[in-house]
Amino acid sequence: CWSCHTLAHGKNPMAAFWKMRDPMLNLFDDYPIHQTPEPLAYPGTSDPNFYDRSWFNGYNQDASCYFSFGMAVYPHRGIIDGAFSVVEAGGRQHCFYGSGRAPQERTNTSVGPLRLEIIEPLRRARIILDENDSGLACDLTFSARTSAIEEARQTIWIGTRRFMDATRFDQFGRWTGTVSHPDGEFKVNEESWLGTKDRSWGIRRVGERVPLGAPGPSPSLFFLWAPLIWEDHITHAIFFDGPEGEALAREGLVSPLYASEADIPDELDLTATRMATAVHRVDYHPETRLAARAALDLIDLYGQVRTIELEPQLRFQMKGLGYGHQEWGQGVWKGELALGGESFDPAGLDLLAPDNVHVQQVVVASDGQHQGIGVLEQLVFGPYGPAGFRSLLDGAR
Repeated sequence: CWSCHTLAHGKNPMAAFWKMRDPMLNLFDDYPIHQTPEPLAYPGTSDPNFYDRSWFNGYNQDASCYFSFGMAVYPHRGIIDGAFSVVEAGGRQHCFYGSGRAPQERTNTSVGPLRLEIIEPLRRARIILDENDSGLACDLTFSARTSAIEEARQTIWIGTRRFMDATRFDQFGRWTGTVSHPDGEFKVNEESWLGTKDRSWGIRRVGERVPLGAPGPSPSLFFLWAPLIWEDHITHAIFFDGPEGEALAREGLVSPLYASEADIPDELDLTATRMATAVHRVDYHPETRLAARAALDLIDLYGQVRTIELEPQLRFQMKGLGYGHQEWGQGVWKGELALGGESFDPAGLDLLAPDNVHVQQVVVASDGQHQGIGVLEQLVFGPYGPAGFRSLLDGAR
């Protein structure tokens, strides 16, 4: 036995596996920002589904073009992956994917030809995709026009296990730069290109599935996310619902929109006004789970209701960033460095296929007095009573 072997030979046969942790210092370990006794490379949880993600979108004000970027590190899986994707009205959606071994240095945010540069934290960032076999390339700079707005912590349970436990903050801003893709190219300027930055970290299901013993209940998830930009402010609404429409997480926010990043106040947590709650109503295209139109009610602390109508203009498939992708799913080990790309026609997709139900749509917004623009992100998977969905992926009647 192991104990006898140790006594007889003075050696532990598991010594190659049981040892003190390796040194894992990062550049930011030089700052007084630690939350645990460990270096920053060590998350405060050993859950294999821990992730740390940066995500951006951009769209022009006539809703004819949209691009998006995502990059994440999965420390316990030893993976970093990233993607960039673009779609123009009436055209194909083009996608670049990259995946590799996560670097020890967390300030190294690059995967092959794709990289994210934080020029000034909470103010300015740059996304670069050098020329590659996908035919996609970009050099884009995001300039914030709002404070960083922290969403309420999102904790969702399945039985006694946390299915999701994450923190997210958002910023709204403008873009400059260039994008080229297999069907053309376009310039991006601050006068007409808007967008949202989304930073999140915590636990959510990613990568290869971890066996957990006895099977659990059938999966069901309703998610709606609606960041909108108006003339002098932004609104934001977030919804996670259970299968009967019960609120698992629900939030509405309003925050000022500033003329430039220099005008953003340093008191980041004091600029957003939090609503008492928010309510959503969605009409779906027949035989799909895709929103044909939607309405949001933002209800303030005094019961005043602001109703916002949303009219979709342009659809973006989130699998273009790896969400639900059959080959380029997020957090999946694909080797030391793997690069890929694809182009597809959104109009020709089966919208009830598992990898196609997660979408963002550029939307025109109206509250009866003002006009705005933004996106409506939605994912409805499994039964959802308010929409009449009864099975895993049936469509609206």
